[in-house]
Amino acid sequence: MALAGLLERARAEAGDWDRVGALPADVVRDVAALGLLGSDVPSRYGGLGRDARELGELCAALGGACSSLRSLVTVQGMVGAALLRWGTEAQRAAWLPALASGALRAGFAATEQGAGTELAAVATEFTRQGGEIVVSGRKLWITFGRFADVFLVLGRYPDGLGAVLVEADRAGVRVEPVHGQLGLRAGGLADVTFDQVRIPAENALATKGFGLSHVVGTALDHGRFTVAWGCVGIAEECLALAARHAATRVQGTTRLVEHQVVRAALGRMLVETESARALCERAADDRGSIPRTVTAKYAAARAAAHVSTQAVQVLGAAGCADGAAVARFFRDAKVMQIIEGADEVAEVAIGEHAVRRHLLEGDRPCT
Repeated sequence: MALAGLLERARAEAGDWDRVGALPADVVRDVAALGLLGSDVPSRYGGLGRDARELGELCAALGGACSSLRSLVTVQGMVGAALLRWGTEAQRAAWLPALASGALRAGFAATEQGAGTELAAVATEFTRQGGEIVVSGRKLWITFGRFADVFLVLGRYPDGLGAVLVEADRAGVRVEPVHGQLGLRAGGLADVTFDQVRIPAENALATKGFGLSHVVGTALDHGRFTVAWGCVGIAEECLALAARHAATRVQGTTRLVEHQVVRAALGRMLVETESARALCERAADDRGSIPRTVTAKYAAARAAAHVSTQAVQVLGAAGCADGAAVARFFRDAKVMQIIEGADEVAEVAIGEHAVRRHLLEGDRPCT
């Protein structure tokens, strides 16, 4: 199946996937067969070797069809990016081809009951015992955790934070499906408990103390980037659906679009959508800039949330109907404002960047 066919099917069936709470197995196989799970993995490791702009456009296309489908590519990419940047050559050779081909599916296990925004507070324990590491802890809200073959886990050694790879079939790994969440309902969410799970020491990424700032930081940056582009897709699709409805819906003898208030709403939606896309394009062109990625994700998530809200408003009862695409996007977009860095956290980070930038440019600080 070509990408166009996959997107066409997703638009037609995403509402059903949302109700069932999972992506069909054959859809996941199609995504893997197209190479999308290794979109930006270098070709020497079996990936497509796409650049940042190409990856972004892919995520926008997927996001405009089904956010859960885009999330599949995001999560696989997050773990792949961490391995590519911080893994040894032996680790990259062992794991990346399987992740890129879809032979292995990944889960990113960082969040805990007491560690959401503040991941440095994780309580999951890593204990070295000879040539092994023992992992004990409980992780929450792992996207596609229900189906993952391997987890990238953030935890704590006695002397610093670290990150390790834990295969899902090891003794002591218990997966508990999560159902009924607000959005991303086809995202296969799960809580995962690691009960004295033993893994070989070579499953550790980087050195102690680098788990959050480096390994997980790389994964999260990749996640923010792809989520941002997925939000552009949500906003663009919601704008298109609202505009088409307004142009064809007749109330009495007047088309909806002939009302000035409706045209104004569509205009605002257009500006927000194109602004978000421009910021995502800038982040792609300067892929090494974390502030630009944070800014793009913040703006795009807010655009997706507002544009989807307005799309529901324009469609009225049709937008609230069971299975309505704009209603699904409305729920997904709110989740986008929370994951990979909530809006409020992003605002602080962006503000700090603004101060640093202007101080470096010689501007006087406010007093």
